[in-house]
Amino acid sequence: MAWRGGRLLLVAVVLLLATSRAAVEADQVDTIQDIFRHLRTCWRPPSPARARPLDITVLVSFNRAGNILGHPRITYESAEASDNDRLQYRIAVMEALQRCTPVPFTDAMAGAAAGRPFAIQFRSRKTSPEKTSPPTQERRA
Repeated sequence: MAWRGGRLLLVAVVLLLATSRAAVEADQVDTIQDIFRHLRTCWRPPSPARARPLDITVLVSFNRAGNILGHPRITYESAEASDNDRLQYRIAVMEALQRCTPVPFTDAMAGAAAGRPFAIQFRSRKTSPEKTSPPTQERRA
């Protein structure tokens, strides 16, 4: 009977380790698209009461450990943004980067991403629906 209980405990420990390892692997960043997805999970745009929605892009690089390398640089902001809008969104971008770093790179991705610049777009504006042109009628010659 004691062996049976020990065997059950061993199986439980193995299952627990396998489950926790799978969870860690699922959270790891293994592709370039994973980098963008990971950083967007930390994005919290300012409330509309504090700033009008705008789109903003930041250029950022990481080291092998997933920490920010150098200083992130804002490369694009919506043209109609006021100074207050820009300030609020720049703060939100920096807070998102702080929340999401270090990026949990896999070993392979750490080597591929280290030192490379990534342009991360954060969008909060609703895109306008595409304007449809009226159907054209064919004319016979």
